[in-house]
Amino acid sequence: MNEQQLWAAFQSGDEEAYTQLYQLHIRAMYRYGMSLVAASEAFVLDCVHDVFTELWAKRNRLTIPDNIRHYLLRALKNRIMHLLERKERYNKSLDEADYDALWTEPNELEIREELEAASTRQQRLERLIAQLPPRQQEALKLRFVENMNYNQIGEVLDVNQQSAKNLVFRAVERLRGWTVLSILTFSTFF
Repeated sequence: MNEQQLWAAFQSGDEEAYTQLYQLHIRAMYRYGMSLVAASEAFVLDCVHDVFTELWAKRNRLTIPDNIRHYLLRALKNRIMHLLERKERYNKSLDEADYDALWTEPNELEIREELEAASTRQQRLERLIAQLPPRQQEALKLRFVENMNYNQIGEVLDVNQQSAKNLVFRAVERLRGWTVLSILTFSTFF
């Protein structure tokens, strides 16, 4: 049975099809959820389970999506964002210096120090990716971890296909720039 057939069976109340859909997509949903927020594993898993619980409750009203993984990832993102918006947080007023610091790019010294602190190539890449704006991080993860095309990325991020391409392109270009900077800096010492 392909995924669309599983979905149709799930809609008609087949619990085995529902379980198979869950098993096919739980890992990707978990990875994506953890990449969206700095939250506990329990929070992300609760959100995944909320999505599947809501799917079961609304199964008779759903249509069969063209891309089930894309549909589930988008539903998970919506659930996480909804819960985070509802969560009450202590809001501290930012003074002008704090606000300006939110938008400043790391300087060359800060980037070099981060690169020197990373002991492996993977750690260096993770540190560089963490310095990207959140939307670029998310676009990279959707493109290179979830292997989504730009149209699907655009739908998940609520932007058009060209904007999705631009997000990925800018992220890759920034990473390349920082990598070249680190190589040039390293080669000047040796």
